[in-house]
Amino acid sequence: MNPTDMPEHAAKVLAALTRTPGFADLRLEDITMTRQGGMTNRVFLVDTGTDRVIVRIPGDGTEAYIDRRIEAVNAEAAHAAGVSAKVLWSDPGSGLMVSRAIDDIVTMTPELFATRPGAAERAGKALAKLHGSGRTFEFRFELFAMIDEYLSLLAGKDVALPEGYHDIVAAAAPVKTLLAKKPGVLAPCHCDPLCENFLDDGKVMWIVDWEYSGMNDPLWDVGDLSVEAGLTDAHEAELMQGYFGHAPSAADHGRIVIYKAMCDLLWTLWGLIQLADGNTAEDFRAYADGRFARCRTLMDDPAWEGHLAAVRG
Repeated sequence: MNPTDMPEHAAKVLAALTRTPGFADLRLEDITMTRQGGMTNRVFLVDTGTDRVIVRIPGDGTEAYIDRRIEAVNAEAAHAAGVSAKVLWSDPGSGLMVSRAIDDIVTMTPELFATRPGAAERAGKALAKLHGSGRTFEFRFELFAMIDEYLSLLAGKDVALPEGYHDIVAAAAPVKTLLAKKPGVLAPCHCDPLCENFLDDGKVMWIVDWEYSGMNDPLWDVGDLSVEAGLTDAHEAELMQGYFGHAPSAADHGRIVIYKAMCDLLWTLWGLIQLADGNTAEDFRAYADGRFARCRTLMDDPAWEGHLAAVRG
């Protein structure tokens, strides 16, 4: 390929590849690059003619809240657990990462979760495989500590919180107390299960992108994926069937509902950080406001107290 025809980030992609074992002699004209999705990072599928790999260039500002060394360690553990692609090379200093591409897959979206038969159940099975793998991730994903960290980051940025955000954080205090008294058994968790982080070959669902991964209550992943995919009640039931192998208990279902609200409370702030950092991947003002409104609606639902009671019980 003619270098003048290469995308803007070709030099970084090639630099990452030539530092990856087995790819040291590659030239620009040897490779074909295809931009993949991504809300913060720039991700490319690279075909060398003999191999297909994924090259990830980190988004601007992500170094403020993502530890790339931990990400690389956890990505290796996820591969060992049998749920993720193999990392071929990574550089914690720059955040560059090269992984083996998974063949014959589609990248999931909310629409595909709604229309692709068995997708929700396969995702549940993939999460169960990860959580039950016995692997240990570095980092402890702590919801309320991360909310405080993100609020601190935003204090130095010129962006407004949604009206009433602090009121909802205060209203979530009983949740914080409850989860401290009734903690889940920690397991290796993805912690950011966007639809696009799930790759489906029709038989097995694979999971990628371990930036926010850590030891966590595994039902966070189940609740968060339900939110990200906008699952209907029927598809959420399929997700839980795939995960548990049976219908959940009232306590487990209650914990999943709690995390559906809490993930929106957290990712509202993440969206505002993207807005403040000038990320133009989407309208992050609308993203943050929409997530906050959804969190508020769930916490205002009359069924909310019943879910808390089920977890207490």
